[in-house]
Amino acid sequence: MLKRFLPAAEWLPNYKRDDLSGDLQAGFIVAIMLIPQGMAYAMLAGLPPVVGLYASTIPLIIYALLGTSRQLSVGPVAMVSLLVLAGVSTIAEPGTDEYISLVLLLMLMIGIIQLVMGLCKLGFIVNFISHAVISGFTSAAAIIIGVSQFDHLFGFEFAGSDNVFLRLVETVQRIGDIHLISFFIGAVSILLIILLKKQSPKIPAPLIVVVVMILFVNSLNLHHTGVDIVGNVPAGLPSFSVPELSFELIGTLLPLAVTIALIGFMESIAMAKMIAAKEKYKITPNKELIALGTANIGGSFFSAYPVTGGFSRSAVNYQSGAKTPLASLISAVIIILTLLFFTEWFYFLPNAVLAAIILVAVYNLIDFKEMKHLFSISRIDGAVWLTTFSGTLILGIEEGILLGVAASLLILIVKSSFPYLAELGFSKDSANYKDIRVDPQAEKYPGTVIIRIDASLYFANAPYLEEKFAGMRAELSNVKRVILDFRGVNYIDATALQSLEEIIADYEAADVAVAIANMKETVRKKLNHASWEQKRRQAYDFASIEQALTALETNQ
Repeated sequence: MLKRFLPAAEWLPNYKRDDLSGDLQAGFIVAIMLIPQGMAYAMLAGLPPVVGLYASTIPLIIYALLGTSRQLSVGPVAMVSLLVLAGVSTIAEPGTDEYISLVLLLMLMIGIIQLVMGLCKLGFIVNFISHAVISGFTSAAAIIIGVSQFDHLFGFEFAGSDNVFLRLVETVQRIGDIHLISFFIGAVSILLIILLKKQSPKIPAPLIVVVVMILFVNSLNLHHTGVDIVGNVPAGLPSFSVPELSFELIGTLLPLAVTIALIGFMESIAMAKMIAAKEKYKITPNKELIALGTANIGGSFFSAYPVTGGFSRSAVNYQSGAKTPLASLISAVIIILTLLFFTEWFYFLPNAVLAAIILVAVYNLIDFKEMKHLFSISRIDGAVWLTTFSGTLILGIEEGILLGVAASLLILIVKSSFPYLAELGFSKDSANYKDIRVDPQAEKYPGTVIIRIDASLYFANAPYLEEKFAGMRAELSNVKRVILDFRGVNYIDATALQSLEEIIADYEAADVAVAIANMKETVRKKLNHASWEQKRRQAYDFASIEQALTALETNQ
């Protein structure tokens, strides 16, 4: 029973000594990667850098005990950080006590939403956010994240809006205001991180750059020349505190909390499933929701901010040899030791270096190749990508993702409301019945129309079905038989069932016999419950198109 609710109760007692070296190595590498990353992402979220370290302790431990992924690295990520800043900054000034208090409440709400979704087995909800939406949103958000770091990279504060386009215009207009030393530090940091990563993905490039630039700024006293530095980073572990609850604030933050809960879970589950597929073990989405939710709830009581599974860190964790969640526990312990004994080392860390870490991290999230790929496969998916991307850049983070989801749902509704009806003919090449629009060589059967319905039937598409068959009946001449191929019909509701009865009655009134072939058992049960066996004068349900043809010809 304990193993069912606490996955660690299964892997900890059965831990293999052979896995220890890989877990130790991965835990250490991820920790030294997470320290500068966590500080950078906290800054991106409008929080003090130390909050990124807090978010890399308790949440990591909780997820390691409750998660079903063995290699997923949970902690601060760029996407969630940007969403936090975009949403909470409209209520309070970033960096203030009020802002931090709101972020803690937001983290608690996100955790509760994810936990409730997991307990209610609602993990499937994220399936309604298509890949095109996520890719378009991620690409636009990556650009927004990058542009948001221009003030730290160029060393001046932007006077205008946070809008990407306005910031780009202001950057060009104020090119003379660039603080050259800050820009030099940022540019060199970007080049060093890229070069070191090319040498080996296991090299902790961000940490090496952080150490080099701290020494560089400290030795030359560059902080006296206008280079912005992190300054004092509080030492010690975060104290326990309860987020301030307010029904008014909960209502204000709820849309943002739902958005981050879903986006964070999608980012996490996508990476977890990818690694699990390679290692041939299963991920349980609802347990992942419970683990992430509990990690966020726990972190909200220890001055953290919202976390989820990260792509780059999880990849490094896996490539570095992690075999079990012990690697994440080791990472958390190293960060705790850093908070206790080494925070003063970060005093001279330039903000331009943290901006460089963020810029390099989000660059790979911009994926115009995916847009081209989607357009080549499906113009509709490509249009959804472009709609989400453009909406996010122009309207904003939350509005962009909502626009993308709305576009996906609209397309889903339209597609299901207008199902594809394929007229079939017999193909001698394949000895099977094929769509005559796809295979022009397929021959129609004399006096017979064979229609394959490629969708489940329900109230939304029943009127369309009636309209199409009524129009078809008016156009038919010398046709005595209609066979409906139901191989693509997985479900039928009462409204569609009634429409189907009316369609068949109309055809039979015009002396056209109707039969159904390849009906699935779930659909057959619905017809039996509607007493079709008693209503129909002759057999209507056949195992194949050939059987239906033979029966109809015999009866006529």
